[in-house]
Amino acid sequence: MRIEQTDLPDACLIVPEPVRDERGFFARTFCARELGERGLETNFVQHSISASVSRGTLRGMHFQSEPHGEVKIVSCLKGAILDVIVDLRPGSRTFRKWRGFELTRENRHRLYIPKGFAHGFQTLTDDAEVGYLISAFYEPAAASGVRHDDPAFGIAWPLPVAAMSDKDRAWPDFTRA
Repeated sequence: MRIEQTDLPDACLIVPEPVRDERGFFARTFCARELGERGLETNFVQHSISASVSRGTLRGMHFQSEPHGEVKIVSCLKGAILDVIVDLRPGSRTFRKWRGFELTRENRHRLYIPKGFAHGFQTLTDDAEVGYLISAFYEPAAASGVRHDDPAFGIAWPLPVAAMSDKDRAWPDFTRA
């Protein structure tokens, strides 16, 4: 596997490097030693999955407030998504910048999302499934988010929103507090 630094500091794309033969292929998607050598999180206490029925479903933009911040590694297990992250770290040179990554069952890329980023995705296919490795236990009181269409970020979603939770629709505009 390759770990590629993105243009948002500390966020990485994990790209499997399959070894193929007549049976198919084998590829590593996680290596604690390689992530640890780069100073990245290697302890993931929760593994979760989400399924979305319709193309255009939008989930996000979520984060957990400190001291319950979490690192995530996200992958698309079925279908395809545009996975989007926004840097919400006030001291960062990329503060309020966003980036989208196409994660698919076929490319098997995984996105490493550091603490201090909001995260969301839009499904590009029907019947999409997403897997998450999460470094902190979910704390309901720390669950937070920002609007997917907040003008402070200007995220360019590829499709009209087909489905979204009421909770995600109600996230406030981002304000620098």
